[in-house]
Amino acid sequence: MGRTSDAKNKILSAAHTLFEQRGYSALGVAEICKAAGVPKGSFYYFFDSKETLALAVIDEHWATEQRGWERILRSDADPLERLRQLFEATEATQRAAQDNCGTVVGCMLGNLSLEMSNQADAVRGRLQEIFEAQVELVEVVIIAARERGEVTVADTHDAAQSMVAQLEGQVLFAKLYNNPSRLNRLWPSCLALLGVSKSQVPVKA
Repeated sequence: MGRTSDAKNKILSAAHTLFEQRGYSALGVAEICKAAGVPKGSFYYFFDSKETLALAVIDEHWATEQRGWERILRSDADPLERLRQLFEATEATQRAAQDNCGTVVGCMLGNLSLEMSNQADAVRGRLQEIFEAQVELVEVVIIAARERGEVTVADTHDAAQSMVAQLEGQVLFAKLYNNPSRLNRLWPSCLALLGVSKSQVPVKA
């Protein structure tokens, strides 16, 4: 059983790396198995199709990312500081990826959304659920900031959606230009979106 579980983990790990670096459509099952170092028959023991594998990779990726988002956005820091820390963590992740493989890989969830949303209903539906979960996490923080009188938005859900969209958009530009510094624009853009005055911007320690 240990060997079987190891084979599945190898396939997931290899697929995650390949999806992140090269996308979904360009990859075949044989190439994924070769990268994982497992026979092709092992793939179909665990996964019905490449799409099923993609869903498993998406869930695994989000489970890890979600822990990071929750650690930051549910901390005891002031609301606006939590948002800034989320943006800083995103930039740090992209810089680390660039250092590791020589290029900004972007957001795998965003990349797959662009590539697969018109191809696979199950994948599209799962990605929608994940992005809604991100919006909900951000909205709770915006509500807390509004209760403190730090933001002026009327529709917190709409504001949260816009912030997540800005995050994804700037990550996309960072990938396009292979420049994680593009993410420096997130913080001032989101402060403007939330109607935060300069006097209310938290001073970075």
